[in-house]
Amino acid sequence: MSEALVRLKPAYWDEACAHLMKRDRVMRRLVPQFGAAHLESRGDPFVTLARSVVGQQISVKAAQSVWDRVAGQVRRVTPGNVLKQSTEDMRACGLSARKVEYLRDLAQHFADKKVHVKAWAEMDDEAIISELVAIRGIGRWTAEMFLMFHLMRPDVLPLDDLGLANGVSRLYFSEEKVTRSELRELAQAWAPFRSVATWYIWRSLDPQPVAY
Repeated sequence: MSEALVRLKPAYWDEACAHLMKRDRVMRRLVPQFGAAHLESRGDPFVTLARSVVGQQISVKAAQSVWDRVAGQVRRVTPGNVLKQSTEDMRACGLSARKVEYLRDLAQHFADKKVHVKAWAEMDDEAIISELVAIRGIGRWTAEMFLMFHLMRPDVLPLDDLGLANGVSRLYFSEEKVTRSELRELAQAWAPFRSVATWYIWRSLDPQPVAY
């Protein structure tokens, strides 16, 4: 079963695009290339986090293939349904033993209400990251993807994201490797819309938008 994307454009998107194009010469050229496309959410916090766990350390294409098999096995991707699956059935979907453990731990946190889903809208980014990284298999990068793709937070800068580093290297540094400090310094011009700039950098590498 596939999940529908929430296609509503974030309220800040147009303002963000105008800001980025005014402040950054690369963004001035990049933003118009993708027309009306924008960040989209799947609308379900558990599904978003589960997809992020499945996608860790594998390509976008491979992650989609494994996720399709997981969704077919589980039918409706909910914490309860994930917890009902045997390890063998989940492994047969293409998941490593460790990722099966991570998905179970994630599902258990949701089932036991150890994550404060209803409070997230009022919490700041770092507080949400702290809550999420307490779950096995969820590191800072996964939490940042969640902030961007589920909560649609406008100013997330995922410094550990390989695609962002590669895109910045290509677009700003003539293919030279970029350091975290250089990336952080460059991104100061993007604030308070660093999520949006990151999304456009990703698009420069792969025009097909990713949604977790």
